[in-house]
Amino acid sequence: MDTSTNTIAENRRARFDYDVSQKYEAGIELKGYEVKSAKGGRFQVAGAHVLIRGGEAWLVNSHIPPYQAGNTPSDHEEDRARRLLLSKLEIKELQGALVDKAQHLIPLRAYLKHGLIKIELGLGRSRKKSDKREAIKKRAHHREMRGGE
Repeated sequence: MDTSTNTIAENRRARFDYDVSQKYEAGIELKGYEVKSAKGGRFQVAGAHVLIRGGEAWLVNSHIPPYQAGNTPSDHEEDRARRLLLSKLEIKELQGALVDKAQHLIPLRAYLKHGLIKIELGLGRSRKKSDKREAIKKRAHHREMRGGE
């Protein structure tokens, strides 16, 4: 199954703000009404990040609005921390990378894979202002080259 066509949400800003060196795939623990909303394309990962606490990975600041406001439980939190499903080995590896190398773990996109919602995580360093300017120049140059053909 091609996952690129089943993208639910994308964090475009992440590739601009961070130099991503490694990618990981993680499942996400959602409630039933959150799954329906997410599959409907109402999942936002822009501005979200991943924390590792107590040997578990958590997606923080992601937003899933209710699928049907009338049928949603009264205690529903749209911006709650959601547990990511990674193996213990992956979590230990990520925890070591986050502590030792001062890197960040950010969600790049959410997509459907065999009917399940998956999150693509990127491990990378923050870009400096000069690096961001260079990325803008490269993008403008590529745009001009394509337009000139």
